[in-house]
Amino acid sequence: MQKNQYDDSFVRFRQALHQFPEISGQEVETQKRIKAFVSQFKPDGICEVGGTGLLLQYGQRDSTPVTLIRADIDALPIQEVNTFGHRSQIEGVSHKCGHDGHAAILARLASLLAEKPILNGCVYLLFQPAEETGQGAEAVLNDPLFASIQPDRVFALHNLPGFEQGVIVCKPGSFTASVLSMIVTFTGKVSHSAEPEKGINPAYVMANFMLRTRELQQPNPQFNDFALITPVYTNMGEKSYGVSAGYGEVHVTLRTRSAKRMEHLKKQLVMLLTELSTRGGINVATEYTEAFYANENDPEAYEQIRGSALKLGYPFIEKQEPFKWGEDFGLFTQKHKGAMFGIGNGKNSPALHNDDYDFNDNLIEPAARLFLELIAIDHYK
Repeated sequence: MQKNQYDDSFVRFRQALHQFPEISGQEVETQKRIKAFVSQFKPDGICEVGGTGLLLQYGQRDSTPVTLIRADIDALPIQEVNTFGHRSQIEGVSHKCGHDGHAAILARLASLLAEKPILNGCVYLLFQPAEETGQGAEAVLNDPLFASIQPDRVFALHNLPGFEQGVIVCKPGSFTASVLSMIVTFTGKVSHSAEPEKGINPAYVMANFMLRTRELQQPNPQFNDFALITPVYTNMGEKSYGVSAGYGEVHVTLRTRSAKRMEHLKKQLVMLLTELSTRGGINVATEYTEAFYANENDPEAYEQIRGSALKLGYPFIEKQEPFKWGEDFGLFTQKHKGAMFGIGNGKNSPALHNDDYDFNDNLIEPAARLFLELIAIDHYK
């Protein structure tokens, strides 16, 4: 890894973000902190986007080609258990997905672009909010300030616990799953618990629904028809032991390899609910939230990542099946050619969203250098 005058400052910047995390859509101070830090790298343009996001421009706005590099910046509502000096100072909130590290990588890339101005076209660096809720990418893409930008290529990364430090992981096609959260409400009729026959208790319909969803699954991610249905929350009735419940909710997450497979799974679930509600006399309603489109890696963009990694001497793994987690950068790859890749956070790193996880600062420099190599393909000719 090449040393430079900014090494320590980027680690300190990352750790400052870690100390003061903010959850999705509330990254107000994070936005200010990032803007203050990256302004020293003299972008040709800088603006707030997507509410609490930030967009840096290098090169002339109306020139082509256009490349977009994106990092996410939001934290999670998880209480940190680590005791190191840069532990979270915000009760119940912490960076347990490494978005603080992703932001530091993009800041380092900004410094590299300041040192080596691009020769043609335009490069945008996007610090995106609200990835964890699946709302940030949509907010950016719908922002009028972003509307006129039509990237020719889009790239992003995610750190990967469980993989050797610094190894680059990618694949053509689906890289991450399509993910959707489904909320099902079951409305019957309350009654005295001594006379349940005078009401309609949703318990058995709810139980049947959860049991039957297992028949619709293909939990092995190696198969094209992969479908995972995970119960995440349920509630029913009240803690009033003289009352037979008349209302309940079930919340599940759905995961598939593609948007097409997701639509098919939704139809299967609706058909199942129709069958169960008709038979049980329960009114059923469904709604969806926190949608994540699959990251569809363009074959050419994949080859650019692979070639750039090997050119830099980085170890490279072509993954055979998509990751089962969702990432809202998928909305960008649904609209623009590009790709997401992973970089190993260390074999012994705690898993993403674990309360003892922390980003590996040794990744900042090599990841920024890989992004710079991808930029060089079109912008340093």
